[in-house]
Amino acid sequence: MNITAFIGSSRAGSNSEQLTDYVLDGINYVKIDLKNLTIEPINDLRHDNNGFQFVDDDYDQIIHAFLTSDLVIFATPIYWYSMSGIMKNMVDRLSQAIRDERFPQLKEKLQTTEALVVAVGGDDPYIKGLPMIQQFQYIFDFLKMPFSSYIIGEANKPGEIIHDEQALMQASILNKKLKVRIYPI
Repeated sequence: MNITAFIGSSRAGSNSEQLTDYVLDGINYVKIDLKNLTIEPINDLRHDNNGFQFVDDDYDQIIHAFLTSDLVIFATPIYWYSMSGIMKNMVDRLSQAIRDERFPQLKEKLQTTEALVVAVGGDDPYIKGLPMIQQFQYIFDFLKMPFSSYIIGEANKPGEIIHDEQALMQASILNKKLKVRIYPI
């Protein structure tokens, strides 16, 4: 099973990245740190006669990750009760990517690529993060991507996620489930 984790935090070693690392402990995966990529905002040309135009940035790395992954994790801090801006920028560009003639198989491949969300916030995230999870559900529904699970953690300052026993337990359970699927006995 090929797994990619999209890390949407602007902070290195963020709580959402750490929680994702717990989920994937002992499992081979590719980590794509969105803050280290140049991804231009979408220029919505869906209804223009010429359609979307080629954008010379790093977004093809995102497309390649989707095309080669069986499971993708969207790891994001909860910023202003939603996903981070860099994560949202990546998601917005999917509108262009699924219409990109260079990748005619992308839309079909997404339908078999399982999605997970790992999110961490500091302002009552178990309640206030739920609308963001619903937003991801709508995104995955639109793309027809199977959305199998999410974990919300509570942390604010760097490293505080280690104090959220509930999130760590959920990460451990998900880790065991993934290992059974990847390395069946």
